[in-house]
Amino acid sequence: MAELAQTEQRVLPAPAVEAASKVYLEDLAKGIGAARTVDLTKIYGRDFVAPESALTQQARSLASGLGGYQQYLTAAQAATGPQAYQQYMSPYQQSVIDTTLGQYDIQAQKGLPGLAAQAISQGAYGGGREGVQRAEYQTQSDLNRALLQAQLQQQGYGQAQQLAQQQYSQQMGLAQASPSLLGGQIAGLSTLGAGETSQQQALLEAQRQLAQQQAYQPLNVAERYGAGIQPLISGQLGSQTFSSTVTPTPSPLQNILSIGGTLASIYGRRY
Repeated sequence: MAELAQTEQRVLPAPAVEAASKVYLEDLAKGIGAARTVDLTKIYGRDFVAPESALTQQARSLASGLGGYQQYLTAAQAATGPQAYQQYMSPYQQSVIDTTLGQYDIQAQKGLPGLAAQAISQGAYGGGREGVQRAEYQTQSDLNRALLQAQLQQQGYGQAQQLAQQQYSQQMGLAQASPSLLGGQIAGLSTLGAGETSQQQALLEAQRQLAQQQAYQPLNVAERYGAGIQPLISGQLGSQTFSSTVTPTPSPLQNILSIGGTLASIYGRRY
């Protein structure tokens, strides 16, 4: 009877590689378990969104005042129109006119004695010639007085018109300057607020990334460790080969089965 021989050959990784693979699988399981328990709201939630800067809020509150120029337009409109000058007339104008005309009347009366003296010297005192001279003098005096009064009134009117025009120009200038100045202030506050928010967001982003790294650190470490030992596992560097031959002692049953297998093989080839 031929001897039955059984050969077993196993290719085993080096002990260091096998130990490293075991550590990797354990660390990977732990890392996956830790990653499953991560609360994403603590990494991507509102806590990591920078709030609006107080400067930006101040700029928004000032924006409501951009329409404040309307009051200057209203004041400018009040300084226009045919009757607008009246509110700019000097309250002392009539007193000035009355005083000036009073002084004029005094000076005009001082000219009458001169006419009487002239008539006396000419021997016409009390005559018609003196009366004509007095009438002409009074007429010219009254004309001059009216002209003086008109000049004073025109002067007051001109000054009032000039003041009204100045008021109009000033109010229009304020209407134009108001939104420009306020807009510049708002722009400045908005720029500063945006810079402040950007800096705060950068700090929060750094904190978020740190929280993310801490949350996934076990898994990331395991993956990097696995990437490092992958070439060792794939290439079986340092593997060991074990071969062994086992010759068992056949039992009666094995002999019968062997003979039956041989016969089956013979009959199989024939049919």
